Amino acid sequence: MSLNNKTLVITGVASGIGAEVARLARFQGARVIGLDRNAPAMTLDDFIQVDLSSTAQIDALVDALPASIDGLCNIAGVPGTAPAELVGKVNYLGLRHLCQTLLPRFSPAAGIVNIASILGAEWPARLEQHKALAATSSYAEGLAWLDANPVAQETCYQYFKEALIVWTTQQASPWFLEHNVRLNCVAPGPVFTPILGDFVTMLGEERVQKDAHRMKRPAYADEVAAVIAFLCSDAARWVCGATIPVDGGLAASYL
Repeated sequence: MSLNNKTLVITGVASGIGAEVARLARFQGARVIGLDRNAPAMTLDDFIQVDLSSTAQIDALVDALPASIDGLCNIAGVPGTAPAELVGKVNYLGLRHLCQTLLPRFSPAAGIVNIASILGAEWPARLEQHKALAATSSYAEGLAWLDANPVAQETCYQYFKEALIVWTTQQASPWFLEHNVRLNCVAPGPVFTPILGDFVTMLGEERVQKDAHRMKRPAYADEVAAVIAFLCSDAARWVCGATIPVDGGLAASYL
């Protein structure tokens, strides 16, 4: 597996999984352009500060990106302790807008990797809702749909991770057929990142204790990063429309 001479755009690059993907990608020979609200404490080939809840900022940053991009890793996100509207804007609508806006710039066989979550595994229970949101064609239309169909604060993180899996899966085939761009999801379980405490608060003590005996430990960010890097590489050139759990067997323990 190699990322030599590939140009990757990585959101959420300042910390956690995004930072580990950037380190690994540069080690493997990629040119890395990082996006984040906060400045990274590492060497990158370029960095653009951006708030991914803002379409104006997304549109502005696109003009600063190269004409040809080989991969986009959508790792930036906010936890469910943030307001539900912000979770929807960053974790779903802004991510989708960035993908759609960059679509003409992807090189042949480019890969998009969206970070979902094992919490998104219950998407079949709300499939029609997620398909209706996916059918909205723009950020503004999506926001209007959410205004008419508000998402509960206590389940907003899970809801938008479910929605992301559905959108990615639906979009994967037509984008691969028409644009030769691959879309996949990585679905981590708990990960040692700066926002792990927010997830514990979001899930509640009962859910945390229920899962605790089912796994050895939370993942290290580099353990998730390796799978993301693989999906951006030519070794994954025929992987499209997949959602890959990277959770130490946590989801499998419920069967």
